[in-house]
Amino acid sequence: MLKKVFEPIKIGNLQLKNRLVVPPMVTNYCNTDGTVTERYIAYHEARAKGGWGLIITEATAVDERGKGFHNMAGLWSDDQMESHSRLTERVHQHGGKIAVQLYHAGRQTGSHITGVQPVAPSPIKDPTMDETPRELTKEEIKEIIEKFGDAALRAKKAGYDAVEIHGGHGYLINQFLSPFSNKRTDEYGGTLMNRARFAVEIIENVRKKVGKHFPILFRISTVEFVEGGLTIEDTKVIARMLEQAGADAIHCSTGVYKTMMYVIQPAAVPHGFSVSFAAEIKKVVSIPVIAVGRINDPLIAESVLLSDKADLISMGRAALADPELPNKAKEGKLDEILPCIGCVQGCIGRLLKGLDICCLVNPSTGKEKEFAVEPAKEKKKVFVAGGGIAGMQSAIIAAKRGHEVHLYEKGDKLGGQWLLAAVPPSKTELNTLTIWLKAQLDKLGVHVHLKTELNENIIENENPDAVIIATGAKPFVPNIPGVNLPEVVLAQDVLAGKKDVGQSVVVVGGGLVGAETAAHLANHGKKVVIIEMQKEIVKDGEPAVKYFLLKDLQEHNVEIITSATVKEIKQGSITFEKDHVMKEIRDVDNVVIAVGSKPENTLADKLQGKVEKLITVGDALKVRKAIEAMEEGYRAGLAV
Repeated sequence: MLKKVFEPIKIGNLQLKNRLVVPPMVTNYCNTDGTVTERYIAYHEARAKGGWGLIITEATAVDERGKGFHNMAGLWSDDQMESHSRLTERVHQHGGKIAVQLYHAGRQTGSHITGVQPVAPSPIKDPTMDETPRELTKEEIKEIIEKFGDAALRAKKAGYDAVEIHGGHGYLINQFLSPFSNKRTDEYGGTLMNRARFAVEIIENVRKKVGKHFPILFRISTVEFVEGGLTIEDTKVIARMLEQAGADAIHCSTGVYKTMMYVIQPAAVPHGFSVSFAAEIKKVVSIPVIAVGRINDPLIAESVLLSDKADLISMGRAALADPELPNKAKEGKLDEILPCIGCVQGCIGRLLKGLDICCLVNPSTGKEKEFAVEPAKEKKKVFVAGGGIAGMQSAIIAAKRGHEVHLYEKGDKLGGQWLLAAVPPSKTELNTLTIWLKAQLDKLGVHVHLKTELNENIIENENPDAVIIATGAKPFVPNIPGVNLPEVVLAQDVLAGKKDVGQSVVVVGGGLVGAETAAHLANHGKKVVIIEMQKEIVKDGEPAVKYFLLKDLQEHNVEIITSATVKEIKQGSITFEKDHVMKEIRDVDNVVIAVGSKPENTLADKLQGKVEKLITVGDALKVRKAIEAMEEGYRAGLAV
């Protein structure tokens, strides 16, 4: 099934053992002075051990004033080289090849990060930023070109196997390439050739300084998805210029900050979304083309290569989820690959808040040393109450450490609320995590007791050394007149298929559960209205996920009423107050309640003092997101 992905390939003179690439992903793991940390090194080392053909490090600033994030890598100074040398040495120890991506943020940063006003080809504010940039002079342009070349030379001396120039995602080089951001009328603006001049001169400067045999990759946003931005036909011309200037490979991405949902794509975006754009670039150049974009399965990577649409495949978030993906795929252990589910919570979700990245499905990402699973000094009997994702995670880690683990689930299947979360449109991939967790429980010999609620009697009879409580949460039912009528149902029961609803439905609550339940019903032909107390629905949702969810609701004509309070539910109608005016919706078949959940945990108090170690995790402790539940489950498995 997998042959093409493991064929060797050359980028310039650089021989790669396979065609699987870890693309650049900013981690925020570095020091503020641009030097790399042990955490950053361990993160890359794990992927080198995992068997990837090429690792490309995160965007690395060529100028301190061109940083886009506080804790990102830099190569603007010779003082930073020693730390980078330690990184490349560790990667090479495991047979890995590593390139560094060089970049300047341009207008996609702020003075709160750089201490100075951002710069750009033209004084036009990025739609996602607060500050208007200063237009670069021609002298300053030349200086930045030199800085790219100088940084590339430092990279070569530090032991990197190649450099990648970041010309995509709306950063400075992209800003020059794109008519969306470049309004200059000198030799760096206007025509396609003029707009490409900055990129071309950077490649030429880098080539002059690193020599003719050192590989240069160029990353580009093939399509920006903004009005007046780059189209694929523009980019095909630019790609030929880049090759002529000396680029050895083109790394084809999409989007800019305004269209971030197409840079880091959530599960609502189809697999291999950007592949067709890479295929267009491949038609016009003779150098290797790297495809990227929602390719989270090696079988899809193989198919893309067999279709001759690209020469290499970047699998960024798949590498966050499972650094061992290439090794497992090569050994035929596809079912053991921990899957990326496209949630974007831990990666871009955290990064855009200025935080360090992590991964929902793999809590050890970025914590490779801290979360190393070592055999326990003493084998214990560990009981886990609750078979949701937090409970399964804690059971897996405890079992990996050699403990005898028993997992108790009162229902007839494992997965808990996560099973319901996978029901709405575009959420099916969440089931892949459940499948993986169940397979790991089986592989590790965890004793799973379905239809069995852990209680005091079992504890007294079996006398475990530790109990992990992961009993999750239960729906909160508001005190609204009429809430107990038979036509009023819970969102969870609708998603579970326990309750049918009629044609006309009102969903009370516009959080993620309410909005996704509304989308689920609307996609199945129901007429749906959402009533939400706050000013907007899905207020705390991940921006990319929210974008496609709102798009889905709009396309299915779901009416959204915000800043409204439900006052009464009657048979066939619902009354609410908005702007101090009472309003009524009639001819309602069902009302669906989705106003949140509350912890379900009566066991902890009962077991106090009865077991040596008692740990509560996930929603049983406090209702939050799945990313916290998975990490707490992991930590609990380490702690017992």
